[in-house]
Amino acid sequence: MDRDSSRDAALSPSGMGFATACYLVWGLVPLYWKAIRDIPSDEALIPRILWTLVLLLGATALTGKQRELRPAHPRDWGWNLLASLLLATNWLIFIYAVQSGQIVATSLGYYINPLMSILLGLVALGERLNRAQAVAVAVAALGVATLTLRAGGLPWISLALAGSFALYGLIHKLRPQPPVGGLAREMLVLSPLSVLAVAALTTKEHSPLLAASFAEHAYLSLSGLVTAVPLLLFHAATRRLPLAAVGMFQYIAPTITLILATVVYGEAFTPAHATGFGLVWIGLVVFTSDSVRRANARVVVPTID
Repeated sequence: MDRDSSRDAALSPSGMGFATACYLVWGLVPLYWKAIRDIPSDEALIPRILWTLVLLLGATALTGKQRELRPAHPRDWGWNLLASLLLATNWLIFIYAVQSGQIVATSLGYYINPLMSILLGLVALGERLNRAQAVAVAVAALGVATLTLRAGGLPWISLALAGSFALYGLIHKLRPQPPVGGLAREMLVLSPLSVLAVAALTTKEHSPLLAASFAEHAYLSLSGLVTAVPLLLFHAATRRLPLAAVGMFQYIAPTITLILATVVYGEAFTPAHATGFGLVWIGLVVFTSDSVRRANARVVVPTID
């Protein structure tokens, strides 16, 4: 058994620490965006992109990874643009949902996300579902259908968050990118659009972003940290843990978000929510149990020669 495999099988303490920190931060992120009351989501997105770019450019300079800012092939810029638009869409919907009191919907979206990724693998990559995965997806789909019927419409925020981030992950699966440099390139291709958006705001009769106080702009500048830090923690965790183990940690974030929504912000959690979420949770238990079982089956017990 090689050294890396042994380290993964033992579940690196540093890897578990990075994974826990990553998903704790992601779970608490609604607290940050909820505090921005006067700047709408479409305008709050602009400084998020620009400050994340500033932070990542600084990170590449400090770590000597400026080469990562130049893709191996020119066509990779097109993939970066597509990925960045999906990521920006995900961010926009998330900020909108938090500001409009629909944090429960964001929680459901990130519970659905891993199962959405399975479906994309099935459709786009020709992967096959084993029996447990098929059951997990079917039960989760039943949960979404239950919420749809009870609410009288699709839970579009949940599905859009899950779909956009799953598609973002699919692009990175098809065209792997370095963690810091890849995200920095995505922010680079979004920055001209952000500058154009600022120019468009100057033509409006009133723009909350442009009229914001110094304190509000200082607060918005923290969005770069709020965005980049958990992503960097995530990549640090994935380098030290098997993906099945990382997957077990990912439910920390939507669980914290659900608690924040219902306990701190008083959002409703109705019997329909309980039924729909319950079915999604059952699907996730089946999916996670199968992932752990399959990961354990691949572990080779070391022998003494």
